Amino acid sequence: MTTAAIREKLHDYINIADDEKVKAIYTLVEGQIVPGHHWASEEEFEADMDERYRRYQEGIDQSHTLDEVKAFMEERKQRFKKEQGV
Repeated sequence: MTTAAIREKLHDYINIADDEKVKAIYTLVEGQIVPGHHWASEEEFEADMDERYRRYQEGIDQSHTLDEVKAFMEERKQRFKKEQGV
């Protein structure tokens, strides 16, 4: 399936999904949503990525590995199931 097709399916789904599902999807991506943040050029994009990497290397910004994120999500899922009595 192409990325364009996936985008279209997601748009269609979000338009009909119940409020809880829309909020859950938003929670997954809200940290990546930066309104109006677009790079004017490839050079601007590269400079932004270099700055972000510098901040990470200097300990200014925190980062997590994919395994850490997966473990966190699994723990949250288990806690939710326990709270819901599932």
